[in-house]
Amino acid sequence: MTHRYCLTLDLIDDPQLIAEYRRYHEAVWPEVTDCLRETGIVDMELYLLGTRLIMVLEVDEKFSLEKKASIERGNAKVQEWEKLMWKFQRAMPQAKPGEKWTLMERVFKL
Repeated sequence: MTHRYCLTLDLIDDPQLIAEYRRYHEAVWPEVTDCLRETGIVDMELYLLGTRLIMVLEVDEKFSLEKKASIERGNAKVQEWEKLMWKFQRAMPQAKPGEKWTLMERVFKL
């Protein structure tokens, strides 16, 4: 059984930076995708409208956001990727200090 998480952040409002961000996501580093799978992520999608970015995670029963953060902190290549991505990203005003992606609340399900 899987569970879904939706998270959001904004990209910096610069068409060139957004185009570069898109290019990076055409070929995400294999070390990053391997690490994501290791955390229990079964599938991940990113959606973009203007500067608003939505991440949808489908995760297995072993997944937790805390475990994901811990595994990623211990992976140098993921940390390199995250540092690079921060060049394009802006945390939401509701984000806690040091938080990049903000967990969204589901308000309806059919």
